[in-house]
Amino acid sequence: MAVYLTKDSKVLVQGMTGGEGMKHTRRMIAAGTDVVGGVNPRKAGRTVDFGDRAVPVFGSVADGIRSTGADVTVVFVPPAFAKSAVTEAADAGIGLAVVITEGIPVHDSVAFTTYAKARGTRLIGPNCPGLISPGQSNAGIIPADITKPGRVGLVSKSGTLTYQLMYELRDVGFSTCVGIGGDPVVGTSHIDCLAAFEDDPDTDLVVLIGEIGGAAEERAAAYVRDHVTKPVVGYIAGFTAPEGRTMGHAGAIVSGSSGTAQAKKEALEAAGVRVGSTPTGTAQLVLDLLGNRT
Repeated sequence: MAVYLTKDSKVLVQGMTGGEGMKHTRRMIAAGTDVVGGVNPRKAGRTVDFGDRAVPVFGSVADGIRSTGADVTVVFVPPAFAKSAVTEAADAGIGLAVVITEGIPVHDSVAFTTYAKARGTRLIGPNCPGLISPGQSNAGIIPADITKPGRVGLVSKSGTLTYQLMYELRDVGFSTCVGIGGDPVVGTSHIDCLAAFEDDPDTDLVVLIGEIGGAAEERAAAYVRDHVTKPVVGYIAGFTAPEGRTMGHAGAIVSGSSGTAQAKKEALEAAGVRVGSTPTGTAQLVLDLLGNRT
């Protein structure tokens, strides 16, 4: 089992015929993802050859769903077109939209995350690496060959740290790894993923990666305290970040004592989460806990 994405997921790629879309569609297919179509109104009716698979291009998400039964879309369109791409996918009734695009204006993200939620579309991102259920499906840009299937769930604001923890725990493996993105507004939160992993019988432990800025990690800590029975291990990026400066992600900005790494670490530890001081140390905490459970 996995959360959000399984071997049965049928994936469309909005922007498949662009440079990034082509590159990552090829990688997704190589990872076993059932990519059933691309979406580009100007190239509808064509097919794109990915070696052992010819993928049709549809004029709209609705056409792709009607023809293939797709239930996931991965969005690789430029920032200016992201809002209309997500709105189109939500209107078509897609179950899961994964928005890889970075640099989207915040007011657009507010609009399309709200729109998707109102129409029952689970949205991951924007500005995220996507998600992978190793050995089953990969929707986005996460490298598929750095880990294996296992029983650890991972939710992270940071793409780079997603990859590092996947590699550090490659001998353990993962049920699903979800990169939720580090923008100020995202469609899926730490709490959403914690709830999904708590309900997944094939996830035994959850790794939560946060970073400075905002209060998402503090809210996640309260949720863990009240609702999560499985072990949770955490890591917070940004202990050395200077106050008042955005660090990498648009949402990673500290103002006074609000949003600091120390405050987040203390909130998580108060909820029973073991928090590592480095990514490697965080991985070791996972190994220690799994050893204690065997």
